[in-house]
Amino acid sequence: MTQPTDLFGSGEDLSPSEDAPQKNAPLAARMRPRTLEEFVGQEHILGPEKLLTRAIKADRISSIILYGPPGTGKTTLAGIIAEATQSRFEKLNAVEASIADIRKILASAKNRATHSGAKTILFIDEIHRFNKSQQDVLLPDVESGMVRLIGATTHNPYFYVNTPLVSRSQVFQLEPLSVPEICTLLRRSLTDPRGMAPLLIKADDDALAHLAEVSDGDGRKALNSLEIGVLTTAPGPDEYIHITRAVAEESIQRKAVQYDADGDQHYDTISAFIKSMRGSDPDAALYWLAKMLVAGEDIRFIARRIVICAAEDVGMADPQALVVAVAAQQAVEFVGMPEARIPMCQAVLYISTAPKSNTSITSIDAAMKDINEGRTLEVPRPLRDGHYKGAENLQHGKGYKYAHDDPSGYIPQDHLPEHRQYYFPTGLGLEKKIQERLEIFRQRRASEGKGKDQPAAE
Repeated sequence: MTQPTDLFGSGEDLSPSEDAPQKNAPLAARMRPRTLEEFVGQEHILGPEKLLTRAIKADRISSIILYGPPGTGKTTLAGIIAEATQSRFEKLNAVEASIADIRKILASAKNRATHSGAKTILFIDEIHRFNKSQQDVLLPDVESGMVRLIGATTHNPYFYVNTPLVSRSQVFQLEPLSVPEICTLLRRSLTDPRGMAPLLIKADDDALAHLAEVSDGDGRKALNSLEIGVLTTAPGPDEYIHITRAVAEESIQRKAVQYDADGDQHYDTISAFIKSMRGSDPDAALYWLAKMLVAGEDIRFIARRIVICAAEDVGMADPQALVVAVAAQQAVEFVGMPEARIPMCQAVLYISTAPKSNTSITSIDAAMKDINEGRTLEVPRPLRDGHYKGAENLQHGKGYKYAHDDPSGYIPQDHLPEHRQYYFPTGLGLEKKIQERLEIFRQRRASEGKGKDQPAAE
């Protein structure tokens, strides 16, 4: 018969005496769900017909990596999987574990499987902190199925976990819990015997909603904040502990914005920021800008992205956008925070509401593609430098037509030895006028026999 396992992380067989100290554990630890039915959230991977749910119930779990922010249930889910599949649950923290610790658990798992057929689940928290050597030790036993690995990480495993280990695992991304889901956890803790049920508690809906909102998707933070509120609030005349909005506000600290300066939050947020400006959504762009500023993102990094967006996504539809963006970038360097937020905001609003054209990038990329893949064109002799002694003998500059000699400022002539066109104005914003002007130029060139495919000038 399989021994019960400790879902709270020790990985040791439990007896009643060992279970008793859990009564003094934090509320979030006491309220860990024990089954899939108790688990709240993550419906995108744990819905009734989802792959992970079916695999757990059929005991067909392979090695997996659970990836998501704190307090979303990674450790809890690993424990539930071990219990549902009647597996021995071994736990390591990648910050503390050595190669010797890994080898010891792997040897025990092999011995267990050989003598009793018992299965072992090895849960490694913060697996992204394992170095290559530590991860490589796991590979043979993970690949053979001797041990089923469940790794947990707040960092994108495709960037931070060795490719061989990721390729042998299924990756499931956990999302921050929603406000209703966290409210469900909070209400359950007030009535569950493992939670606050022995106490007489009245909790206002707006108080629970505040805890759920400020916890920023972290169920553990919300539960522990509720516990602080309960334990520090005296009962009223009716002997009930009353959790009001004011109590809730005092019980939970100002939330720390989930933002890793060199990980997913950094790249995902700046991506959303740029796409919001490109998509002409100033409100969304300001939200992502504010998130980065509150989280302490490097303001020079933000300013650089604003400048790039002005040139790449507004471009010739409104060239003034680049002027505004560069002015904001210089202001950021000059004044610093907190005032730097103002010129950045102005530039973001300008770019977000400006007409859009990406011809600045498509045009230069098309020209560079021709250079890289085609024959390099020679400079026509009329355009070559004729300002040095002897250039006249080579006929450099001969036949060049100075544009300002014509009152219109334009004289048709070939500036390439063969016809090429890279710039195609969109007809949006200022480019509509540019398009009209270029059409006039091209008509004049065509009427005078210029601008057609022809060999290089001799």
